Amino acid sequence: MIGLSLAEIADAVSGVLHTGGSALTADSVVSGPVHTDSRNIEAGAIFVAKPGEVTDGHLFAPQAVDRGASLLIVERHLDLPVAQVVVPDVVVALGALAADVVTRVRALGRLKVVGVTGSNGKTTTKNLLGAVLERVGPTVAARGSFNNWVGAPMTMLEVTDDTRFLVVEMGASGSGSILRLVRLARPDIGIVLSVGLAHAGEFGGIEATADTKAEMVTELLGTDVAVLNADDPRVAGMAAKTRADIVWFGQGPTATVRASDLHASASGTTFVLQLASGESRTVSFRVLGEHHVMNALAAAAAAERLGVGIDDIVAGLESVARAERWRMEVLGGRDGVTIINDAYNASPDSMSAALKTLAQIREPGMRTVAVLGEMAELGELAGEEHDRIGLLAVRLNISQIVVVGTAARRMHISTINEGSWDGESTFVDTADAAFELLRDSLQPGDTVLVKSSKSAGLRFLGDRLGDLFS
Repeated sequence: MIGLSLAEIADAVSGVLHTGGSALTADSVVSGPVHTDSRNIEAGAIFVAKPGEVTDGHLFAPQAVDRGASLLIVERHLDLPVAQVVVPDVVVALGALAADVVTRVRALGRLKVVGVTGSNGKTTTKNLLGAVLERVGPTVAARGSFNNWVGAPMTMLEVTDDTRFLVVEMGASGSGSILRLVRLARPDIGIVLSVGLAHAGEFGGIEATADTKAEMVTELLGTDVAVLNADDPRVAGMAAKTRADIVWFGQGPTATVRASDLHASASGTTFVLQLASGESRTVSFRVLGEHHVMNALAAAAAAERLGVGIDDIVAGLESVARAERWRMEVLGGRDGVTIINDAYNASPDSMSAALKTLAQIREPGMRTVAVLGEMAELGELAGEEHDRIGLLAVRLNISQIVVVGTAARRMHISTINEGSWDGESTFVDTADAAFELLRDSLQPGDTVLVKSSKSAGLRFLGDRLGDLFS
């Protein structure tokens, strides 16, 4: 974090400063990293005692002090020999501190902020854009999927006076959640990737999801830029809700940043990238799955508006070998067995895209195996969407399906009801049972997709299979 006095921090978070028992005063400046996990504390760090679903960060404040924390942000004063800022809500305070830091750095005149949202592809796009921007200037981008009211501010707090680009991933937990993050970060560029059925059960349907994703662009200024997916009608409709200048990306004719001549394989996708300037280049994109080309286009569109040239854009895109841990992550290799571990998130859209990729990269004469678990948070749509994925797997002629867990069982039933298979689909209750089955049944040359929502835990099954065939 940039250097701020204790008084400035207390003012930023509307808190009450207590320095009793500490060697610091209100004018003392701290600049250490900010953490919500006491295990990550180092000398000079700031510890935010966040209450959790299972435990309370205040209980770990003594360990944070022992590890050298210089300041605690807490909801009640603790009997500890360290400076403390007491606030009504530490999560709100964390956001306020992050907003203050970004405002101060932005005032220096160099920092540009990009916000990224969408039902699918946020983390991949954030990683791609970060890889491009860091080629031309100091860049801060979220680690992993730091995209909620805690993770996004933690990313923002990593900026320094030298930071030129900040890329903030913004997820949604319901109406108003993205708007809250937008008001903290104040993006110069807002990217909306897609509107799909991910979290539709939480939001109350896809139209409510679209309204929530539109919060990314509704408060952008006329001097800002909205990067919108021209191929998604619900995203395209957001053009009427923003004052910002619009850059369209996609594969259709209305896109100004677009891809053509796509060719997908097990090593990635090659395509011709055309920028809004009219410049074009062939990109050898190593992230597995043709659907990730849209994320590359969004990153390229934002980067171009930030003044990055096409050579650096292409080099940045080509430098990224995987979307993220547990996202189309290629493992294995022994006996020609390839494991594609894509079990961090799953929605009907991402499940369909992953299955189509599996079918697309099939080597002649070799088998494809789909290990599928629950798609969570679909509400009343869950049954029919699991049915639809089972039918899609049949129609894509996937060689073998293993459905894992009771919540996903309808995928198995729908494949049987399709009537075109005879034993190609198997249902098991647990990931352990799936591992035992696959350990004994996988054949040399198989390509295996492991796909589910995070809650199903199949990402660990993917890791075990990757280790087995490494």
